[in-house]
Amino acid sequence: MSTIAVTKSNIESKILSSEKTIILEFWAKWSESCKLVSPILEELAKECPNILIGKVNVDYEPELARAYGIVSLPTLVVIKDGKVTNKIVGSQSKEDLIDILL
Repeated sequence: MSTIAVTKSNIESKILSSEKTIILEFWAKWSESCKLVSPILEELAKECPNILIGKVNVDYEPELARAYGIVSLPTLVVIKDGKVTNKIVGSQSKEDLIDILL
């Protein structure tokens, strides 16, 4: 599965209602660090069917960024069983992300 573009109008139906582990990537097109993380998340989305990855563009969805307390990019918010279990700020390697998620 590929990543899902998340907006305030679809976050509940496409993301939060899922029983999978969720990673929300808060990103912006202008952020160089975000450009490093995005391809890794695309790989994880294809390789790990038990993980759902949503991408929130903070330039278009500032309300979601505020709701999740985002102050730096990229930030990955991990949600399990409907609860935020982790926030990861900054670039991470694929291996580090897998270790964090497992």
